Amino acid sequence: MSAGRQSLVIVGAGPRGTGVLERIGANAPEGGGRLDLDIHLVDPYPPGGGRIWRREQSPLLWMNSQAQDVTMFTDDTVQLDGPVRPGPSLHEWAGLDGRTFADRQRQGGYLRWVYEKAVAQLPAGVVVHHHARRAVRLAGPRHGRQQVWLEGRPRPLLADAVVLAQGHLDAEPDDEQRELSAYAARHGLVHLPPDFTADSDLSALAPGQDVLVRGFGLAFVDLMVLLTEGRGGRYEGDTYVPSGREPVLHVGSRRGVPYHAKIGYDWDAAAGERPPLPRFLGPAQIDELLARDGGFDFHADVWPLVDKELGHAHYHRLFTAHPERTTVAWTDFEEKYAAADPLSAELQALVASAVPDPADRLDLTALDHPLDGVRHTSYEELQGGLRAYIEDDLARRHNPDHSPDLAVFLGLLSVYGQLVRLGDVGTWWHGFFSYLASGPPGPRLRQLLALSRAGVVKFVGADMRVTAEDGVFRAAGATVPGHVVEARALVEARLPGPTLARTRDRLLRALYEDGAASTPAGLLVVDPADGRIKHRDGSVHPRRFALGPATNARGAGAFTRPRTNSPSLRQNDATARAVLAFLRDLSCRATATTAA
Repeated sequence: MSAGRQSLVIVGAGPRGTGVLERIGANAPEGGGRLDLDIHLVDPYPPGGGRIWRREQSPLLWMNSQAQDVTMFTDDTVQLDGPVRPGPSLHEWAGLDGRTFADRQRQGGYLRWVYEKAVAQLPAGVVVHHHARRAVRLAGPRHGRQQVWLEGRPRPLLADAVVLAQGHLDAEPDDEQRELSAYAARHGLVHLPPDFTADSDLSALAPGQDVLVRGFGLAFVDLMVLLTEGRGGRYEGDTYVPSGREPVLHVGSRRGVPYHAKIGYDWDAAAGERPPLPRFLGPAQIDELLARDGGFDFHADVWPLVDKELGHAHYHRLFTAHPERTTVAWTDFEEKYAAADPLSAELQALVASAVPDPADRLDLTALDHPLDGVRHTSYEELQGGLRAYIEDDLARRHNPDHSPDLAVFLGLLSVYGQLVRLGDVGTWWHGFFSYLASGPPGPRLRQLLALSRAGVVKFVGADMRVTAEDGVFRAAGATVPGHVVEARALVEARLPGPTLARTRDRLLRALYEDGAASTPAGLLVVDPADGRIKHRDGSVHPRRFALGPATNARGAGAFTRPRTNSPSLRQNDATARAVLAFLRDLSCRATATTAA
């Protein structure tokens, strides 16, 4: 590094780190003058895609979003202080039909192109260096240069500022997972703890073997694909033709059902007005929650506002697009809806009187517990019942007559963007959001139905409980009382929780041990305004920043839907501007000292 040059280290070169890099380039010209800066990207995986979206993974694994719903670029809906610098969404870049669910290799190519474009647009004097290594330690005084130690290097990178953007993290197993793994080792069983499915070694799951799978979200979908098509099976229409190498997957979860399918139509097909968002949970309500003495409780203080916001989106759509299914005018209903307290008996009575068919009413509690009260007399009966549930979900999510579902989806995006400002609101909300808004593509659920009919996948039901006894694993659920499934293999189909205390990221673990603040759920606490890392004494580190799912300001995904005022793009811009402002101030002070 030549004399007079400044240094920025970004740990994590995936989409979040790439997004920060793009925003640095967009904002750099604002300060005027030449910026002499070395940017060091530290990541053992290729820049752009990083680990999760690297191009070197199975082409059978798809994105969970349509190609038209994926962008890394700002637009005029994004509320930021920096300049808008538009760019193509995935489908525009790749020349795909917008409704295509592209494979992750294609997304990795898009992210690599975004990275290369961001580097090419950096101003003269800014040079990017990629270090294909892991960062293992961050040290240095608060008011001096930071030291970023890399695996296998004897000397650290010196940095005037550091941005941590590692994305999703591996974690050491918790007490339950350690006990299950130890039990499996003693009895010659197979136990796969929470992991990124694409990186899991599935070779221990033998053909024809009964395997308990706990988790029915997106990690399960990846597991299902890799153990079926990934082992040579194929689909002929709605029929699965096994290769004979597949295990038998007995899957269950708390809800006992897969995430809701992606909605299979767009707003143009549904026609009519979009819901006015936000309405009951916007900036003013977030300001009020943040100003409360003693803080707030999510379920008591926030959830009622979420429920009312989503209900308003749902009923706005129902009344304006399908007035024949209501008994009063929208204006009359809205006035009374706005005046009623959230979750109140008054509001429930209003809905019941104005919306005759219960199927047209929004009941978020019922949605979260779809099998409550559902009982089957046999395991075989449960299989048919769950197939019928999935078929009904697919039909509804592809029928514009149910377009209030699309309005609720838009409401969920709005709510998510608002709740970012509250920091860590617990894991339940993120799981509920994913269950309703971030489920698998419809074709994946049709494949699940085919696998169920072929006997390759079997459903356990809701409230799945796993025990380890008598040298085997056993699973039971509430949906078929008394039925127990026995197996010699157990897979935890979910991602590791983002917790600083158990993360395998050595750098973040050391920060936590050195006094970085964390939430009760184990997330790194940062200043929501610019991402600066906070310490347990309440101070904010002037040179250290962090973004992404390991922080309390986790926001949405690293990439986003176009034209949704993306929280992640806003965060990237705010952090990039804060870093640049700090570096310029540092340079000015150094120049003044030299002149003196």
